[in-house]
Amino acid sequence: MAFAQLVLIRHGQSQWNQENRFTGWVDVPLSPVGIEEAIQAGKLLAKKGYRFDAAYTSVLKRAIKTCHLILEELDELWLPVTKAWQLNERHYGALTGLNKDEMIAKHGAEQVLLWRRSYALQPPSMKAGDPTNPAADAKYAALASKDKPLTESLKDTLTRVLPYWESTLAPQLKQGKRLLVAAHGNSIRALIKHLDGMTEEQIVELNIPTGSPYVYDFDEKLGKVRSGYVKDF
Repeated sequence: MAFAQLVLIRHGQSQWNQENRFTGWVDVPLSPVGIEEAIQAGKLLAKKGYRFDAAYTSVLKRAIKTCHLILEELDELWLPVTKAWQLNERHYGALTGLNKDEMIAKHGAEQVLLWRRSYALQPPSMKAGDPTNPAADAKYAALASKDKPLTESLKDTLTRVLPYWESTLAPQLKQGKRLLVAAHGNSIRALIKHLDGMTEEQIVELNIPTGSPYVYDFDEKLGKVRSGYVKDF
C-alpha cells in the first residue's frame, strides 16, 4: 500500500482545444465535451476508491472547473483547494489563439511539432500590447514582471513548476497526504519529466490527454512505487 499518493489530471477539453487553437494562459472555459470528461474522471476516481486530503489547480478556469467537477463526484467539495499560477499552462507567445492546422500549413508540421513538444524551444514572443498579455490580467497583478511571460518553452514551464513542487506539493506528500492536481498538458509534462527522470528527447514523445487521471504512488522517502493512468489499475 502506498504511503502517499498524487493524482495528476489535465483539464477536460476546453473551447479552444475544440477549435484546435493554441491556448496557453488565455482563460477559456471547458467545452461541453470537457465538462463531461471531468465528470467521468470524477466517477472513475470514485469507482476506484480514491480519496484526497487536498487539491491544487492553476488559476485558469478550465483547470479550476475540472477540479470542482471531480471533487463533486467524490463528494469532497469541502476539501481545501489551492490555486497557483505556477501550475498554469505553458505560455505559447505569439501563437496564442492561432489555429494549429493553419500554422502547419504556414510553417510546416515539423516546426509546429517543435513549438508544441520540444523541451527548450520558445515560440515567437507575444507583443507586449497584446490584449491577452498576462501583464494586463488582474489575476497576475501581484506577480513580479519576470513572472509574467510573453512566451515559454517547456523548460521555462519546468523552471516555475519545480520550485512549487519542492516547496508545496512534495512536503505534503512526505507527510503521507493524498493530493489531486488539476492542471494542464505542459505543466503536467514538466512535472512528469522531473518525477520520472525523462530526457529532453523522451519528453518530446509524451502527450497528456484531457480528462485522464494519472496516479503516482510513493513510499515514505518519496520514492515512486508505481505510476500510470488510473483506468489501468
